[in-house]
Amino acid sequence: MSPKSSAAAAAPGLIAAAAAVGAAVAVHLLVPALPAMTVAVLLGLLAANLPGAAGWTAGPGRTGLDFAGKHLMRAGIVVLGLKVSLGDVLGLGWPALLLITAVVLAAFAGTYGISRLFRLPPRVSLLVATGFAICGASAIGAMAAVRRIRQEETVLPVALVTLCGTLAIGVLPLLARPLGLGPEIFGAWAGASVHDVGQVVATAQTAGAAALAVAVVVKLTRVILLAPMVAAAGFHHRLGSGADGGKRPPVIPLFVIGFVALAGLRSTGWLSPAVLDAAAALQDALLGMALFGLGSAVRVGQLLHTGPRALFAALASWLLIALLGLAAAFLMFAPA
Repeated sequence: MSPKSSAAAAAPGLIAAAAAVGAAVAVHLLVPALPAMTVAVLLGLLAANLPGAAGWTAGPGRTGLDFAGKHLMRAGIVVLGLKVSLGDVLGLGWPALLLITAVVLAAFAGTYGISRLFRLPPRVSLLVATGFAICGASAIGAMAAVRRIRQEETVLPVALVTLCGTLAIGVLPLLARPLGLGPEIFGAWAGASVHDVGQVVATAQTAGAAALAVAVVVKLTRVILLAPMVAAAGFHHRLGSGADGGKRPPVIPLFVIGFVALAGLRSTGWLSPAVLDAAAALQDALLGMALFGLGSAVRVGQLLHTGPRALFAALASWLLIALLGLAAAFLMFAPA
């Protein structure tokens, strides 16, 4: 297929994804507690399962929607690097950084173990663990790329991480007062345990500006760990592949290198607030289109087939990460 005909085939799905992002942003503006990225996934789910729209997403729109789910996801991960300021992260201090790293590693190992306990396939378990432990759908996309996991297998993990992240938005603020959490501890809890960046913001802002500031820095510390975790997975996969003469995958995909490079650029302080705001809008557009594309591949009937086991595994993992994050928040900010 020529580039011109490929572009023509992808255009309908990409236009629909862009329109869905616009609708998701509008919903977010009307209901700030709902992150636009979460709404984008939900709109994709609706498009995949409503009569009429379902046929279009599986047919004429599929090429563009698949392109969004794969390639725009990777582009969005690159731009995500501009959210990460190493200076802000290092400002937490080395004890806090080591503690957050320990939480991520424990959450990853625990979630993988829980997923396997509920008999989810190994590759799906790996993606669920990555998304829950690091940064939601972005981490799932990065891990799928480095481990050469098919896009179809990312659909269930993205649905689960979106569901549990949305659950956190509603549940964590309700627990703040009964648990006696001050703004800093609550913010650290949200940053250490909620999956997607937008979901962290939606959760933490309910406790005020101080909670939000802490939550974002703690969350971005987890986001930084995306690069070494993906590199380690790529190295492990490289060791296990190519023994039969096949082509070995790269240790670190180019888009992860791009993520690290833009994080370094952000950390220089050279970029103006206007540039960073434009980059944030671009990132939202790219990831929103990608998440709509992924959501549009989820058929409720297929999801229910594995649903009970996958749902129970996700909820158990969500509880584990919430407890780990709460313990870390107390260790970081509780008075001596």
